[in-house]
Amino acid sequence: MMDPHSLQGSLLLGGFGVFVGVLGSALGIGGGVFTVPLLTLAFGLPIHQAIGASLVAIAAASSAVASVNVERGLTNLRLGIVFETTMALGSLFSALIASRLPAGVLQTAFALALLPISFSMFFRGRAALRAAPGDTMRHGVPSHPSSFDSEFFDHSMNGRRSYSVKNVLPASFLSFFGGGLSGLLGLGGGVVQVPVMTMLCGVPMKAAAATSNFMIGVSAAASAFVYYRKGHIPADICGVIVAGVLIGSFAGMSLLYKARSERLQMVFSAALLIIAVKMLIW
Repeated sequence: MMDPHSLQGSLLLGGFGVFVGVLGSALGIGGGVFTVPLLTLAFGLPIHQAIGASLVAIAAASSAVASVNVERGLTNLRLGIVFETTMALGSLFSALIASRLPAGVLQTAFALALLPISFSMFFRGRAALRAAPGDTMRHGVPSHPSSFDSEFFDHSMNGRRSYSVKNVLPASFLSFFGGGLSGLLGLGGGVVQVPVMTMLCGVPMKAAAATSNFMIGVSAAASAFVYYRKGHIPADICGVIVAGVLIGSFAGMSLLYKARSERLQMVFSAALLIIAVKMLIW
């Protein structure tokens, strides 16, 4: 096991924090599915402390970029508040029944569900990349406006991109169950929320990632407080990881603004595939 207080251990923790920060800000993934195994396997940290440190890192990554994304109009606040509410209810439900459910079976089922989602997101992103930029900009302009429809300035196309949000009710139910599964398995909610918003609701990847960042930060902060009350927050380790997270978050935010949504969607699908495979062989 590596000593987290050594120079080599601190450099590894800080570098991994940069990685988590880039993931969190560019793709809307909390990164807990990578952070927890690193802390438990490489540093021998107890699982509860590893989860606590991961939650602090997720909250830090979200806090670093959420306000900027809101100011620049990338975050869909109304949609985020609705999904955050149902996701929180799902997390609460999972906390109440966690001891009665076989975690191994749930983990396998969840991983198998992520596999087709990752492939679908990849092929949709590739098809959109092959389309003309003008077609992509026009795609998603709402024909039946709703209170959840929004738009943002896409720097990669140098123009505003409007989109219509659909299937909010069924997506809310999926957010509920996704929040429950994420809570049971220790995953960041973005693994569920981003595919739900992009594939079911029709939200472009950039807006979905920014909205997911807004949501998972709130959930992670609330959960981290519970772990703090129980003494499961290793302050020295969290300090090193958070320093790296803040650096990575600004790099990831720059990537989020400059890259095309479709390219980010393809990268997200690859990350989703890695997560699914890791969960199957864990």
